Amino acid sequence: MASRRWSILVATTVALALTLAVLAPGAASPGWIVFSAHPDGAGPQQLYRVGADGEGLQQITTGTLPAVSPAFARVGARLVFSRLGSGIFTVNVDGTALRRLTSNPRDSYPVFSPDGQRIAFLRLVGKQWRVFTMSASGQAQLRVPQAPPAGRPSWKPDGKAIIIPSGGDLVKIDSRTGRVLKYFGLAIDPQIGQTATVSPDARSVAYVNPRRSTGPPDCGEGRCPQFGLYLASVPAPHRPRRIVDDTGAAGWSPDGKMLAFISKGTLTLRVVATGVQTSISTGSHVADGDAPPAWQNR
Repeated sequence: MASRRWSILVATTVALALTLAVLAPGAASPGWIVFSAHPDGAGPQQLYRVGADGEGLQQITTGTLPAVSPAFARVGARLVFSRLGSGIFTVNVDGTALRRLTSNPRDSYPVFSPDGQRIAFLRLVGKQWRVFTMSASGQAQLRVPQAPPAGRPSWKPDGKAIIIPSGGDLVKIDSRTGRVLKYFGLAIDPQIGQTATVSPDARSVAYVNPRRSTGPPDCGEGRCPQFGLYLASVPAPHRPRRIVDDTGAAGWSPDGKMLAFISKGTLTLRVVATGVQTSISTGSHVADGDAPPAWQNR
């Protein structure tokens, strides 16, 4: 028993040391983290970038319409994002080379395929959100025909399948036809779990779900709903566990070892294995947690 405790202590100490090394001032940043925030606490959200060490905070986009739901290409500094009321755009992480890809004002949650050649996104068809794909330049915008109504898409590493929250479950579909390949049997709230994100190796999922309410009894007949960020294994057994209360959707680091999310208007990084958390200042800009932050690969 003593040997096991010693092993756990050593593993935790090593993980903490590595985390502090990554986040320490002056350390090499493992890519930019991009998130949405209200400039100086007011106005529509715009995209900002910051290093994992807290350095280099800079605004990327400007405009009168909100810029949300950023996602990086697997390689390079190119971002794709939604501008609410306008469509889907790409831009470099330094704010240059802004390009509009779609003109549908409600297109949302764009995500690059692993090879960077395609983008999966959601488009409202009737009253349901459906999965579409297009080329990285915005050409060949096609509905994935057999796919069920969906939330934010996550690509499988080989690009042949996409994992989506759908109908209160996590579902794997063929990326070309939308044919359902697997229901995972993971209970995800169909209303608030639509921003679920799957880790780069497709073995873990982070999602927002209800938790037992202890809030004030001022929401009609019962207490106000409360939520938590949950982490679970994609393959069964899932064993979901609540890791943080009252926070926003989470984005994964490229190696799948850390999560980035917005907690009380602040960008927060969390080591998955140890639960060690670090807050990164966003200055006077109030970060928004409705969509997961994006983490650049390097």
